[in-house]
Amino acid sequence: MRRPLVVRFGALGDMVLMTVAIRALHERLGEPVDVLGSGAWTRPLLEGQRGVGDLYLMGSRHRPYWLAADQWRLVRDLRRRGAGPTWLFDAQNERTRGLLQRAGWGEENLVTLERLADIPGEHFCDHWWRFAQLDPLSLGGRQHAGSGPPAYPELRVSAEARAEVRRWLEQRGLSERPILLIQIGNKRTMRRGPFDRPSNTKYWPEGHWASLLRELQALHPEHVLLMLGVASEAPLNDAVLARAQLSASLNLAREMSVPRLMGLAERAAGMISVDTGPAHVAAALGCPLLTLFDSESKARMYAPRGPGGTCLRILVSRDAQPALLGITPQDVLAVWREMRLRSGEPAEGTAKGTLTNAIASQGAAGR
Repeated sequence: MRRPLVVRFGALGDMVLMTVAIRALHERLGEPVDVLGSGAWTRPLLEGQRGVGDLYLMGSRHRPYWLAADQWRLVRDLRRRGAGPTWLFDAQNERTRGLLQRAGWGEENLVTLERLADIPGEHFCDHWWRFAQLDPLSLGGRQHAGSGPPAYPELRVSAEARAEVRRWLEQRGLSERPILLIQIGNKRTMRRGPFDRPSNTKYWPEGHWASLLRELQALHPEHVLLMLGVASEAPLNDAVLARAQLSASLNLAREMSVPRLMGLAERAAGMISVDTGPAHVAAALGCPLLTLFDSESKARMYAPRGPGGTCLRILVSRDAQPALLGITPQDVLAVWREMRLRSGEPAEGTAKGTLTNAIASQGAAGR
């Protein structure tokens, strides 16, 4: 049997969630799983991860084939690889099917989402695990019952990334300081237009973030607060830090990379984030995490998951409040104080027990 291939053109968080299916296929079929995808984050995120084989990456799928040299190269590489059992994780996959057909794939090689029964409100980790239990016709077209879905994505930090983060922290005199990670930006917030536009359901006001950061520094005077993000999010981080006037904080958005994010998440005491890709990375690496969601339905489907025992909490905005405006800094602090950070001690030094993948309800949204 040729090695299995998974096809997913997703954002950072999407690719993290898909590691559930990669692990399931690897364990079930006994072969490394090759990945066809796109995005600058895919290779540094997945290369060398458990169960991952070769990576086949391309640029835009929307450019016509006759104009896209990267698609020509991809088809040549796939032809050399040879057709085999393939799982298509994207619902709109006509262009992808066309590329695979050019490379020699037939319908008997493919598993598509049309075969997967829908379970309303199902978390995507469970959804993708069930998808990985289906076989293409080339493997008999069976549906395997399995013993139950792995509950979480899984990531490992390479020795090189770990060493690079250690050097990077030493250069800033932070190697001996515990760190807390903060992620306030996201792709939706950074689109054109005002941050507080109605369509931006992941917006939390800069004043709220500044107030929260001041309280966190008072609660954890020995910790350094590191503001994450990509380069386009750096001005937003700057604006919040200017309001907060902190003595121990850094805006890292202009110098972040996926390996550095992973290395920081592996050693951080904890993280607070809106619903976005870096939160999924942190959870998959066992980082204690509090994530802000605008609705309970989204939280149930997309809440970050991590290894058993990781303290993962979800804070949901109150009903009838746009975006995250139903959450106050005091709400966040109340949940944060109950969390067990990676140091092994709760934020206020009182044992609270492990709270895994729980939803901290707010108002009517938590019924």
